[in-house]
Amino acid sequence: MLPADVPLSHLGPSVLLLLQLLLPPASAFFPNIWSLLAAPGSITHQDLTEEAALNVTLQLFLEQPPPGRPPLRLEDFLGRTLLADDLFAAYFGPGSPSRRFRAALGEVSRANAAQDFLPTSKNDPDLHFDAERLGQGRTRLVEALRETVAAARALDYTLARQRLGAALHALQDFYSHSNWVELGRQQPHPHLLWPRQELQSLAQVGDPTCSNCEELSCPGNLLGVTLLTSGYFGTHPPKPPGKCSHGGHFDQSSSQPPRGGINKDSTSPGFSPHHMLHLQAAKLALLASIQAFNLLRSRLGDSGFSRLLDITPASSLSFVLDTTGSMGEEINAAKIQARHIVEQRRGTPMEPTHYVLVPFHDPGFGPVFTTSDPDHFWQQLNEMHALGGGDEPEMCLSALELALLHTPPFSDIFVFTDASPKDAFLTNRVESLTQERRCRVTFLVTEDPSRAQGRARREVLSPLRFEPYEAVALASGGEVIFTEDQYIEDVAAIIGDSIADLVTLPLESRVVVAERPLVFRVDGLLRKVTVRIHGEVSSFWIRNPAGVSQGQEEGEGPLGHTRRFGRFWMMSMNDPPQSGTWEIQITAKGTPRVRVQAQTSLDFLFHFGIPMEDGPHPGLYPLTQPVAGLQTQLLVEVTGLGSRGNPGGPLPHFSHVVLRGVPQGAELGQVPLEPRGPPERGLFAASLPPTLLSTLGPFSLELVGQDGAGRGLHRAAPQPCAVVPVLLELSGPPGFLAPGTTAPLSLRIASFSGPQDLYLRTSAKPSFALTSNLSRVHLEQNESAWGRLWLEVPDTAASDSMVMVTVTAKDGEASTMPPTHAFLRLLVQAPAPQDQLPAPAYSTDLVLNTSSPAFHLSTSVTQGRAWGGLLGKPWWTTFAGMLLLLSLGPW
Repeated sequence: MLPADVPLSHLGPSVLLLLQLLLPPASAFFPNIWSLLAAPGSITHQDLTEEAALNVTLQLFLEQPPPGRPPLRLEDFLGRTLLADDLFAAYFGPGSPSRRFRAALGEVSRANAAQDFLPTSKNDPDLHFDAERLGQGRTRLVEALRETVAAARALDYTLARQRLGAALHALQDFYSHSNWVELGRQQPHPHLLWPRQELQSLAQVGDPTCSNCEELSCPGNLLGVTLLTSGYFGTHPPKPPGKCSHGGHFDQSSSQPPRGGINKDSTSPGFSPHHMLHLQAAKLALLASIQAFNLLRSRLGDSGFSRLLDITPASSLSFVLDTTGSMGEEINAAKIQARHIVEQRRGTPMEPTHYVLVPFHDPGFGPVFTTSDPDHFWQQLNEMHALGGGDEPEMCLSALELALLHTPPFSDIFVFTDASPKDAFLTNRVESLTQERRCRVTFLVTEDPSRAQGRARREVLSPLRFEPYEAVALASGGEVIFTEDQYIEDVAAIIGDSIADLVTLPLESRVVVAERPLVFRVDGLLRKVTVRIHGEVSSFWIRNPAGVSQGQEEGEGPLGHTRRFGRFWMMSMNDPPQSGTWEIQITAKGTPRVRVQAQTSLDFLFHFGIPMEDGPHPGLYPLTQPVAGLQTQLLVEVTGLGSRGNPGGPLPHFSHVVLRGVPQGAELGQVPLEPRGPPERGLFAASLPPTLLSTLGPFSLELVGQDGAGRGLHRAAPQPCAVVPVLLELSGPPGFLAPGTTAPLSLRIASFSGPQDLYLRTSAKPSFALTSNLSRVHLEQNESAWGRLWLEVPDTAASDSMVMVTVTAKDGEASTMPPTHAFLRLLVQAPAPQDQLPAPAYSTDLVLNTSSPAFHLSTSVTQGRAWGGLLGKPWWTTFAGMLLLLSLGPW
């Protein structure tokens, strides 16, 4: 039998007294975050999800003291808002970036809210515990948690977060959509997460549960039954006589007797007939979410759980290597840098958590190698050698695409090659994938005339043959660095710097013009400022705000240290750099490239969303990129506010975002930012201007504000964005792919900017058979089309292998309009026996004591819509300051 958690009633008197002491006064509740609805005081799915994750992260930090640092103390976090920045600063040290952790939480939260928007999930009662389908809902909930574990063990953390978001959505819905709260329950359901425990006392089809209610608020419409029930929503399935409805303006079933409803989604009676029980539902949903996170931690171990939520300030290390015979020096340089990073960062917070290696040549590429073990990665890399000939070009972009599929988001990927791409037709797709994955790609390209005899060439190659690399680098926020064989080892040293969470400082002019200096600004939160110049440079100088200059001479100077490796120059500024306006003057042949980077914890994440205010689940539907003609919100989340130099001083203030064309840098406009929620959360919203949404093409974002002393702050997004012509939605079946089956997929394509004649192409990686009933479509403005795809999974498909399905929509063969891509990640897994969860996996670095008390601290109080365009329903007010002592058994 599987154990249940210890109920609150079993806690001792001293613990209950502590609970009472930790409850803060009402003033700790925060105002509305994304108030898209007139439902003040409501808490969203995202609030509950992030709150639970922060609780369990704090628990992990308390139980696993940081190496070389004093252990965290629980009392230091009581009575104040629990923030990711504060947790990271306390555990990893001041200035440790929480950006990836907050991005991972965003992935889970967006997947959670998407359950209310995706066509395959929004009307499925099993996924929302509607229509008295409580047993079926529990089955789907447990399946989603199983899939989370399986995907995480297969190192596909993106898919694991998507399945976790779906599981948490259903779990949280149970407490709002059922009558569990109305039955007087004060604890989460003891059997909801345990598949072998039967749900008891369920209402049957013939049991009447509700009476008629003609008002918006329906506090007494339940018939007083002691059976567990939930409301019916809409017309599918139809509501039987005497049954409760979900309720609210948009529920068609609530107009049929018995009228009214029982949902507790929000504080608004117009949406939630049982709005008066909203807080009680929120408490239980939060406790249940904490239980779910703890169960995952027990299943995955501390290391696996930390990778699931990216609980680390470190980046991943991802290499794509050309292994043809002429690449000996480049492969050796990659080995040296990898070894240096592994040895220098082993055992520190900045040790990479994920390693990816993909070789390529002609005509092959791959296989991909992924691991979280640095020694295993080094062994694999050390066995790579430059073998065989091979003529230029090579299958570089195919290998890069494979690396992108297996590299965690917000990572750097480094490509070593001396050849142009043979697969340039993949350029647009790889560009789009870098932006979907938010990965930055740097190409280190060696062209050494002395090696001309080492690599054969079938034909005279165009001097523009490296343009696909330039396009991918531009789209990803990376760069292409051309160097010579003798300098590759020194130039490759930028790898160690690049995975240290550098920010790129915006230049006022993106193009070098004779006699006109480039200008960038330095603020007091930046350290380790580095200027990189690449090209046929004859001279340059850099001047700080005090007028002190330093030229191109190598060695130490008044501003820092300058190094030169052929056509590549790098100046590392002395710390701390002087705040203010800096200038760079360059004399060069052609157009040199300039990049200014620095280390800082103050950065920002951004997302896009479409307001969805005319349905039962109002909120913002998340987008990867804005869509032409579609009203779009920009959502900004500033990270690192808790790690600023003066924690007790005033917070930085951010006023607007500057939009610039790419690559020229011309200003396209400014959009004012509206703060959402408490200042320490760093959440802002802005409406993108219609002029931008009517123009296709890339643009960049620059966040502008002031620090606490009124000095200017500028941060640039690491990647440009692009307005895409059409909206593509691609969704798959629930669960995983089984070998020997055919999986149906759904496609929706919509145009909001005018008539479009579109050609559709589909592909799968690996190359499974994929068919579609839609290859060409004509759309008028505000018109949609639906299609179906069928993916055939062969019997030989390896379990725990990832499949990426891509759909590309392009406006005619000769059109200059950029294509739109949709990506769908799926995992192959052999079916597990019914009612059998996978056995626990204990890694060598896991110290797990399931019998010890688990401390959960809930301190963040938020109201209203959750941020990031993610929200499903206007859900639940958070409560604050509750410490719970629970002993959770493993699955």
